[in-house]
Amino acid sequence: MLSKHMTLRKSSGWKNDVVAGFIGYFTTVYIVAVNSSILNDAGIPVGSGMIATILASFAGCLLMGIYANAPMVLIPGMGVNALFAYTIVQGTEMDVHQGLAVVVTASVIFLLTAFTRLGNWLKNAIPDSLKHAITVGLGLFLTLIGLEKGGLVVRGEHSLITLGNPSSELVITSLLTMFIGVFLFTRNVPGNFLITMVIGTLIAYSFGLTGETGQAVAVTDRPFLWMPDFSGAGTLTFWMAVFPLSIVLIFENMGLVHGQLGMLGKEEKFPKAYQATAFSVLVSGFLGTSPTVSSAESAAVIASKGKTGRAAITMAILFLATLFFIPWLTLVPGTAISPILIIVGALMVQNIKHIKLDQVSEMMPAFLIIVMIPFTYSIADGMAFGFIAYPLVKLAIGKQRDLSLPIVCIAMLFLADFVLRALGH
Repeated sequence: MLSKHMTLRKSSGWKNDVVAGFIGYFTTVYIVAVNSSILNDAGIPVGSGMIATILASFAGCLLMGIYANAPMVLIPGMGVNALFAYTIVQGTEMDVHQGLAVVVTASVIFLLTAFTRLGNWLKNAIPDSLKHAITVGLGLFLTLIGLEKGGLVVRGEHSLITLGNPSSELVITSLLTMFIGVFLFTRNVPGNFLITMVIGTLIAYSFGLTGETGQAVAVTDRPFLWMPDFSGAGTLTFWMAVFPLSIVLIFENMGLVHGQLGMLGKEEKFPKAYQATAFSVLVSGFLGTSPTVSSAESAAVIASKGKTGRAAITMAILFLATLFFIPWLTLVPGTAISPILIIVGALMVQNIKHIKLDQVSEMMPAFLIIVMIPFTYSIADGMAFGFIAYPLVKLAIGKQRDLSLPIVCIAMLFLADFVLRALGH
């Protein structure tokens, strides 16, 4: 009787994990179209971006399932992909291959924090207000990109940006899709992003705003492995790109992994889950995509009774199967993607509640990061303003004891970068 009970319990565990894996996949598969759209802005063809996103998600989930035995989703991160496309590639003279070298280098630094005490040292050294400000700034940046992709804001004749033409089919399609996306999201409909993308594509199709389906994927058509170019590793530009990416990867994943495992009640799995995330970032650089992160949608997997790595392995298999659907995924227009970027941006902005806005020495540097990331269209430059301001404000009000050596060094590095650029280097 006891043996029968144990067998049923084991069978139930398998079933719950597989079902949770399916739910996790359908809540995150939107990333294939969304990430490839952002990678395309960095110069990576949409088809190649989709392949890279699928393979990176497959590898990340497989690593998380086998190595860490945790039911978490690793996919290219929103915000991090914007940092890669718009700051590291577009914002410098580096090409895509050099940008991927930045990803690989940042992943090595990430691995060092995962396998040594450096991670905890950095975690305690960087003020929480600056960490949360980066997340909020990224959220506003994604929102701006979403508004642009949907034609809701355009370059103004007498201003930097202005409202897009409300009578244009592009704007009407974007608004209809956004209202549907917000409705589904607020109603907490399972797979709401995927449903929004499908409905948005159908609306765009009815307005004649989508093209024809792409061709079937062949191994010889597009690269499955990319060779990062480290030729720029001897330049300051390269390392000033590595630096903000490393900071974002370390702190974003540290917070996400810790929070998700806390929800699962398995905090003891943190070291291996964090290490699996770092390995996944390294793989991303060679697959041709921006880094993977522990997705916030992992909460949906855990809430669906996913408890072990079997859920992550299920998601890995499903992501790999997505390769066969690329011809249809290429149909997805920017108007179907823009609402997802806006909603994700809104979610990230919620982190502002963790910033001590009543303390000027914490509020002002955080505020500078939040506004300067979208206004300069550069995540690294936005971070620089806040990190430079932090020690200056602390010194101004006599709170120099709050300063740590790492935060002062980081501020000096950012300041040196500004000075060298001002001198034309």
